Amino acid sequence: MAAQIIDGSGIASKIKEELKPRIANLRATGLIPGLAVVLVGNDPASEVYVRMKGKACEELGMYSRSVNMPETVSEEDLLKNIDYLHADPRVHGILVQTPLPEHIDSDKITLHIDPEKDVDAFHPVNVGKMLIGMPGMLPCTPHGIQELLVRSGNSPEGKHVVVVGRSNIVGKPVAAILMQKAKGANATVTVCHSGTQNLASITKQADILVAAMGRPAFIKADMVKDGVVVIDVGSSRVDDPSAKHGYRLVGDVDFEAVSRKAKAITPVPGGVGPMTIAMLMSNTVAAAEEHFRHVQKRKR
Repeated sequence: MAAQIIDGSGIASKIKEELKPRIANLRATGLIPGLAVVLVGNDPASEVYVRMKGKACEELGMYSRSVNMPETVSEEDLLKNIDYLHADPRVHGILVQTPLPEHIDSDKITLHIDPEKDVDAFHPVNVGKMLIGMPGMLPCTPHGIQELLVRSGNSPEGKHVVVVGRSNIVGKPVAAILMQKAKGANATVTVCHSGTQNLASITKQADILVAAMGRPAFIKADMVKDGVVVIDVGSSRVDDPSAKHGYRLVGDVDFEAVSRKAKAITPVPGGVGPMTIAMLMSNTVAAAEEHFRHVQKRKR
């Protein structure tokens, strides 16, 4: 039986549709949800992501602002620009596109963003809320993975989820989200990484495998069991002279071989990627709604 292809593009579109009435309600009060994306330098992949985020805002009727800064910008000037965005009432969400140049301390930038406008949900305040299960914004890719699982009929509840990769962006937060005592979570989670011994013996135990280590086609068919659900977070360029641009995108999973054993699998592209942007829009709308509630409370 062929694996179910988990359509991230389709699920992301549905999430965006669900945001439209919430955005309309805010606009009716005179408040337009706004997202500002700061791009330092001219990394081609980052430029594409920024354009996609701006396009998603426009399609939903949200305010979008791009702040482009040269690669040579000082850390001090970058922090000042973030402060301008903090003070801008049109901006409810701030995202600083990574990677940043080496002379800029990424942790310092993350700490500087107001947790209420931190739509990446990387600030330690938001990470802490996520870890202890308090309501709040969740990081976009990990939350998108949870939505993919639940909405595709592959709920992680009661399942053994194996996460390969321990980054602060995907591996650690997705483990924290899926282990919560909550609907759409309640999984038994194992996190593997570069220090894991006998990796295949652990990945073979997974009911759900999340591959997030950035190594093209690393997860082979002999590393998974029959009926596994696979979420492939990887996205790497590999040379392909037959492709239009001379390369193609591949994930961390050997898709052709693994899909023959899997119950369900995400494609690359078209799987996790669109969900990241959809959840970013969702976080921005939630931040705008929270801002509106604060304003109404002050008026009372």
